[in-house]
Amino acid sequence: MNKTKRFCAIALAAMMAVTAFAGCGPAATTDTGTTASTATGGDTTTPADDGTGDPLGGEGAAGPISLKVWGPDAAQDLLKSQCAKFADNMKAYGDISIEVVPQGEADSATQVLTDPSASADVFGFACDNLDKLVTAGALLQVTGGDLDFVNNSNTESSVAAATKDGSVWAYPETGDNSYILVYNKKYVSDEQAKTLEGTLEACKAANKKFAMDAGNGYYSCIFMFTGGMKIDGFEDDGETQKFTDYDETKMVKTVLAFQSIFTQYRDIFLNGDVTKVVDGFKSDTVAAGIDGSWNFSAAKAALGDDAGFAILPTIDVDGEALPLISMFGYKLLGVNSSTLYPNTAIELAKFLSGEECQAERAAELNWGPSNKTVAESESVKSDAALNAILSQQANSVAQVGIAPSFWTPVGAFGNKVVDFDNPLTEDSALELINQTKANVRDE
Repeated sequence: MNKTKRFCAIALAAMMAVTAFAGCGPAATTDTGTTASTATGGDTTTPADDGTGDPLGGEGAAGPISLKVWGPDAAQDLLKSQCAKFADNMKAYGDISIEVVPQGEADSATQVLTDPSASADVFGFACDNLDKLVTAGALLQVTGGDLDFVNNSNTESSVAAATKDGSVWAYPETGDNSYILVYNKKYVSDEQAKTLEGTLEACKAANKKFAMDAGNGYYSCIFMFTGGMKIDGFEDDGETQKFTDYDETKMVKTVLAFQSIFTQYRDIFLNGDVTKVVDGFKSDTVAAGIDGSWNFSAAKAALGDDAGFAILPTIDVDGEALPLISMFGYKLLGVNSSTLYPNTAIELAKFLSGEECQAERAAELNWGPSNKTVAESESVKSDAALNAILSQQANSVAQVGIAPSFWTPVGAFGNKVVDFDNPLTEDSALELINQTKANVRDE
């Protein structure tokens, strides 16, 4: 146990012997009756309901409450507005100031683990970071009425993404952390967008590019997952990536099918950072590409009425149309276990992950909701981009239980598939598959 955690444990013990304490975790307050219970997975503590009817647990009675919230650049304006509304809603219980700071979900977990006390009280993060945050004791566990709120409000799959070892540790914020086919309807018809062959042929006919970040494991896992090799959490050691069983012959045929079709259209295949998709739409050099939900608004701005969105297309593998299988994740809101105001931070996380805020993000940012009511709303169902990304979940692998060693080998695997000057054979494709799997497992 490190010094910070040892201090937290000592403080917790002292609190149980007396009625108030100062130091790690919640700051001392007036006699609110707030207690803490030790959560599994470390020295993390969870504030209990004080029974007073004050949603902030009396934290505002001790003086002004100051919170920090992390969110991505694209959401800053809306996030600030939502936090201001929360503070106004709660002003009867305390004076709350909230600092909203840009911090992407991909990096927030690393920052929290590096220096919890200097990190945000409430922060968004990608669901594949849940394991390490829980293991480090960096999150407050979701319990009691807060757990009922999460379970009743959100889709089962998003709650599962916030769950570790049977306990829920975060508040689902979106149900759309994936990617689909985005295309310019001037060049690619909705019918052509149903198949990879049709999409590429349409791009070629228009003398435009098809863009994909094939060297990034987040996207190149398509080649692996479509062939049937999928991740399945960890082995018993909790660290080594586990894979599902798969048909090696089908896997090899699928990899070769991807290389064959991309080689056939190598002149219009654009491999590179995902930003090339929207940039290409703006310059009218790209007709279609694989892009994520976070860029839907930018794609709409670039293409206007010609913006097309569809689930990932199929690919012909030995006469069978196989749907392309994506990685599908969720954005979660975590409450930092080092927060001085746990009750207020929890209420803020609930508000930001609630129906009202998710509906606003769907409308203004095109973020796909995890909230069941918002997901079933007419405004979401009638939005082509949101409808497509939510439908993609049926052809996806959940972005949970992923070893850090997964991404680099799978990215290298993708670059080999689109290495047109060094075509694969059945033998070399099988060798590549097995070597990639071994590298992921660090064997």
